[in-house]
Amino acid sequence: MSETSGTILMPRPIFVVSDGTGDTAEKLVRAALLQFKEVVVHVRTFPQVNEREHLARLFRLAARENAIVVTTLVRADMRKAAMELSKEQRIRTVDAIGSLLGQLSDFLESVPEGVPGRMHRADDAYFQRVAAVEFTVKADDGKEPRLLPDADIVLIGVSRTSKTPLSVFMAHKGYRVSNVPVVLDRPVTDEVYTIDQRRIFALTIDPGSLQEIRQQRLQTMRMTGHSSYGAMDYILAELEWADELFRRNPAWPVIDVTLKAVEETAATIIRIMHERGLDVDGREPGQL
Repeated sequence: MSETSGTILMPRPIFVVSDGTGDTAEKLVRAALLQFKEVVVHVRTFPQVNEREHLARLFRLAARENAIVVTTLVRADMRKAAMELSKEQRIRTVDAIGSLLGQLSDFLESVPEGVPGRMHRADDAYFQRVAAVEFTVKADDGKEPRLLPDADIVLIGVSRTSKTPLSVFMAHKGYRVSNVPVVLDRPVTDEVYTIDQRRIFALTIDPGSLQEIRQQRLQTMRMTGHSSYGAMDYILAELEWADELFRRNPAWPVIDVTLKAVEETAATIIRIMHERGLDVDGREPGQL
């Protein structure tokens, strides 16, 4: 309820309609919504819309709820139907992929196939991503040093520098990732120095942010007051230990993950790999 007007703010409905999973369109809508402050919306995603009658039902529903419709329909006939229904129901509609397909068609001098679900089909790239996830789970937190030579990317950093979530995120893009923890007064496994040093990335973080993250972790585990893990003097010593390790290995790019989303850190790593001419064929760096 608004304090100034005393009225209840009802969420504005946004329909995301796709002939695939709808993930791409929903992410696009939510990215755009981040540019608007203090808005109340309800985003509803409708996947696998492949028939005109299904589309018509959704547009009638959108009309009743006074919603805006965002579509990612790759079939030309479905995009045409959406535009017709939009005019018929007087619904504001955004075709989030039609214009791009048209421009790419002109640029590439080729006609799009218009086959839904291409991003999520069970092809070789899909099975590569599955294998990458399986590899990354096995290689998490330095559990299997023998797997390090087979990793596309190796992450090194102290605890709670987003090594595991970053590894999993990149694994879903097809990268085999291993991560190695840095612990105060303990050397990292010798296998780290036997692999391609260009594939190793060091992660660091601001001490204050790290303390906050660790203290939240301790509270979750109900271990507050029983560990030096979240103490600032221990954190400073551990980060200095890690920094000294990184200085001795200048081939490892040091990435500060303070307040960064894993997507941003992943994009930085992929950019550096491209600059180094490392093999990234078959992966999905463009979707990071």
